[in-house]
Amino acid sequence: MSKTTNSTTRVSSLVLMVIMITIALSLTALILAINAYSADNSFVALWLILVGFMGVGLSAYVLLQMKRRVTRASIELPPITTTVECKKCGFKNVREFQRGDYIFKDVEPCQKCNEKMMITAIYREIKDREKEKFRF
Repeated sequence: MSKTTNSTTRVSSLVLMVIMITIALSLTALILAINAYSADNSFVALWLILVGFMGVGLSAYVLLQMKRRVTRASIELPPITTTVECKKCGFKNVREFQRGDYIFKDVEPCQKCNEKMMITAIYREIKDREKEKFRF
């Protein structure tokens, strides 16, 4: 089960607005470059084309990086496990956490001796991630 927090998936409205303004100005520079080229002013047209394509390219790059960061920021929480133990015979049962579980809570009867079992531990199972090996 994958859960993401709202703050990690949100993209700043201000950054998005700046990117849209940059794209609009870059497209305007490209249109002005076409007009300057048709007016036989090739030096100004080349500079406007350069500015226009750089603006569009940088804006697209920033948008793609923002999308990649949002997908990378999603967090998968490890499962919560509950250990239930019999006080009399020592039988242990490990099961998934259920809402309302707490330590020292008496729960279902033991499968071996029919005495009440008690929750002795609640924990998350954290798996060690293998570190990537860099090869030269």
